Amino acid sequence: MPHVPPTVDNKISVLILQHPQEQDRVLGTARLIAGTLSNARVSVGLSWRNLSHALNASAEPRNWGVLYLGSAPAQTLKGGPLIALDHKGEPLADQQAARAGLEGLVALDGNWAQAKALWWRNAWLTRLRRFVVVPDGPSLYGDLRREARPDAVSTLEAVALALAVLEGEPAMRERLLAPFRTLLSRARAAGIRDSKRDRRSRR
Repeated sequence: MPHVPPTVDNKISVLILQHPQEQDRVLGTARLIAGTLSNARVSVGLSWRNLSHALNASAEPRNWGVLYLGSAPAQTLKGGPLIALDHKGEPLADQQAARAGLEGLVALDGNWAQAKALWWRNAWLTRLRRFVVVPDGPSLYGDLRREARPDAVSTLEAVALALAVLEGEPAMRERLLAPFRTLLSRARAAGIRDSKRDRRSRR
């Protein structure tokens, strides 16, 4: 099968920290992100010494952000789809300054409990700039995957929304979502719901 090159060029790097139990999900999105973005990496594990270790390249933490797990404060829901927060979870007064000079973005891939485990096991994440995504609708997963919270979206949906805002290219979001829509359409046609692959069938 011929190699299909990434279709979306992103200036801001994306690092997906994927919980080991998420990598076998049939409808997982980390592989789609890495296959669609020209500048993205997936690191599977539970803990890394620091950002550079997870990225497998030199990186300055102050120039990176992380998609924070918490919900957006109620007063920020009309403030846009991506909100920069301080370490107390409050929106920063100067949102533009919070985005200035950003070189990369970390996203945690797994269900709610797995993502929380990644957060608490990697203290270096607390030194990154914090951003919270404010979805403008429910996840495209619909009834194909059960989420712990009604406002939860897939890792791909969160990354697509964040990049579109940070890079000032709204069309980037739909270009990232396109392969996800195709995946879900095929899953619905085949009657597939999200589950783990049978490891015994893997070569």
